[in-house]
Amino acid sequence: MSISPNVPGPQESYHYENTGTPRWIAVLFGVLFVALAAMGFFGYTSQSRMSQELAKAQDQNKTLSAQLAQANSSLADLKGHIEVTEQKVGMTQSELAQARSRAESIRKEQVAATQKFGTQLSEVQKDSEQKIGAVATDLGGAKKDIETTRNDLEATKGKLERAQGDMGVMSGLIAHNHDDLEDLKRRGDRNYYEFTVAKSKTAQRVGPVQVTLNKVDPKKSRYTMTVFVDDRSIEKRDKTAGEPVQFYVKGGRGSAPYEMVVFDVGKSQITGYLSTPKEAGTATPSATPASAPASKPSGN
Repeated sequence: MSISPNVPGPQESYHYENTGTPRWIAVLFGVLFVALAAMGFFGYTSQSRMSQELAKAQDQNKTLSAQLAQANSSLADLKGHIEVTEQKVGMTQSELAQARSRAESIRKEQVAATQKFGTQLSEVQKDSEQKIGAVATDLGGAKKDIETTRNDLEATKGKLERAQGDMGVMSGLIAHNHDDLEDLKRRGDRNYYEFTVAKSKTAQRVGPVQVTLNKVDPKKSRYTMTVFVDDRSIEKRDKTAGEPVQFYVKGGRGSAPYEMVVFDVGKSQITGYLSTPKEAGTATPSATPASAPASKPSGN
């Protein structure tokens, strides 16, 4: 077996391997050094960053602590305000409860008053309706009475007549009895005084004048009398029943005269009426030598 001259022997090979450090170890150490350097750099950088962040966090903590203290102070103030407000609200609620109670009492009083007023109003309305009905009935009756009176006046108008008086003046409507006189009174054209004068030497009052009956003639329905007025006496001789006996009072010239109409001549008295103008004043009866109770006048 031949050995190639270029191939080292065992000794030479062993010698080659022990002559120096393998390269891969150097490379490994280099890599490790770079890694350690990188780790150190990154560690330093991280530590610096952490220090900065820690300082920043401490500053933030200080700020947060200050804000927290301020918030606690504000919260304490707010709590105090809330407590005061709760006290006030409690008082207000009590006052509101009293106000509600008073309002409810007032409402009940108003309801009761309204019901009472409604009851009274109903009673008043009912009473008013009854009274109005009664008044309407009365008015209906009065209207009927007025209509009856008007018809009676129209019916009696034909019975009443005018006549020329003893002084030549046309008289008003003449009544021939008591019923006719009542019709004249309802007409209201003049003032009327009904009388009954007995034969006597003393005068008797008839309305605003005095009268003395001197003589009567029942068969012929004639009579003689004396009228006393305005301090003078006026004798009316031989007058007939139904004849207007006229005379003027002081200041009465130019106006309608006074008229006396006798519608019944008895044995010792006459019955009739005196009529005076509405606008006439009060005549003054003349004084007479003797006085006697006057007859009771019958006015309108």
